[in-house]
Amino acid sequence: MTPVRVAIAGSTGSIGRQTLEVISAEPDSYVVVGLSAGSSVDLVVEQALKFRPSLVAMSDEAARERVRDALAGVGGIEVVADATEMCGIADVVINGVVGFAGLPVTMATLKNGRRLGLANKESLIAAGPIVQPLRQVEGADLVPVDSEHCALHQCLRSSVDTNREVARLVLTASGGPFRGRSFADLEQVSVDEALRHPTWSMGPKITIDSSTLMNKGLEVIEAHELFGTGFDDIDVVVHPQSVVHSMVEFTDGSTIAQLSMPDMRLPIGYALGWPERLRTPFGKIDWTQLSRLDFEPPDRRAFRCLDLAYQAGRSGGTAPAVISAANEVAVDAFMSRRITWHQIHDVSAAVLDHSTIVMPTSVEEVIDADRCAREDAERVISGMIS
Repeated sequence: MTPVRVAIAGSTGSIGRQTLEVISAEPDSYVVVGLSAGSSVDLVVEQALKFRPSLVAMSDEAARERVRDALAGVGGIEVVADATEMCGIADVVINGVVGFAGLPVTMATLKNGRRLGLANKESLIAAGPIVQPLRQVEGADLVPVDSEHCALHQCLRSSVDTNREVARLVLTASGGPFRGRSFADLEQVSVDEALRHPTWSMGPKITIDSSTLMNKGLEVIEAHELFGTGFDDIDVVVHPQSVVHSMVEFTDGSTIAQLSMPDMRLPIGYALGWPERLRTPFGKIDWTQLSRLDFEPPDRRAFRCLDLAYQAGRSGGTAPAVISAANEVAVDAFMSRRITWHQIHDVSAAVLDHSTIVMPTSVEEVIDADRCAREDAERVISGMIS
C-alpha cells in the first residue's frame, strides 16, 4: 500500500509533535512531505533530519535562514516561507497552528481538494462563511482533530440522515483547573494556576481558554460550522474525567458517546486514517480501573466566556472572528500579567459590544474584522491598566 503523504502546519507545537508520534507508530502507513513552524529552529531541524520532508516552511525570516543553513548539506529538502506550499503536495494536512494565523493553511488545503485534519479551530470559527464553500471542492474533506469534534464526527457515523435524526449535540468540558470555584474565588488567580490543566497537555493559549471555558464556547461555534446544528441544539456539560469526549442525542432518545482516555493522538490518528482507523490503540480504556463518570452543568456566572461565545455565534457574520481575535489578545495580556483572569472576559465582551458585525464575502473582510478587534482589544486593555 502506498503511504499517505502528510504535511504538518505547526509541527513544533503540541499537535504537531504528537502527529509525528502517531506517524512514528505506523511508519509504513505515512510519509511526511511537509513541515512548517514559526521560529523554533532547533526542533524543526531535528524533525526535518528524522522525517526528511521535501518542504520545510518557516514564517520567521531569520529562523528560515538558520534552518536553510542547517539543512544545506541535506539533499531533497527545500526551505520556503509560505506554509501553504505544502498543501498541494500532501494527501492530508494537519493544521496545528494556533490562532487566526492558521486560516491560510485551512483554505489552501481545501482549495487543493485535500483532506484537512483541523486542530486550528480559530480559522473555521473566524472565517466560517468563507471556508464553508471550499468544503464543496472535489476531494476536499474536513476531519476535526479537537477531541470533542472528533468524538461528534465518530458518533454521527451511525446516523443515516443527520438532518432528521439528530436532536442535540453535547460537548463535554473538563471544567479546567478552576472547576468548582466561584466567581469571587477567581478574582486573583495566577497565570501558573490557570496553566495547570487537570487532564490534558496542551499549548498555553488553549490551556488558558480551557480555564475560562472560552475554549468550550469556541468549540460550540465550531460544532455549528462543522455539522450545521443550531445553537439551541448544542449543549455543554462538565465532565471532569475527560473520558467521554462528546455525545450525540438522537430524536428517539438514544445517545451515542465516544469514550477514550485523554490522548490527543487518537483524534490525530483518526484524521490521518479517515475513513479507516489506526491499528495503534491510543487512549485505550482499562475498564477495570475506570470507576466513575461524573457530569454537571457549567457554572455560567463564574465562567462567563461560555455564554459570550454563544452570543457571538448566534450573531453570526464577523462576530465569531471578533470574539476569537479579542480573546487572543486578552489571553496574551493575562499571560504577560497585564490584566486579571476575570478581565479576559471583560476585554472580549467590550470589543464584541462595540464592533460592527457584517456578513463577510471575502477573506479580506474577515482579516479586517480580526485586525480591528485586536486593535480595539489593545485599547480596552490600555484603558484598564492606565
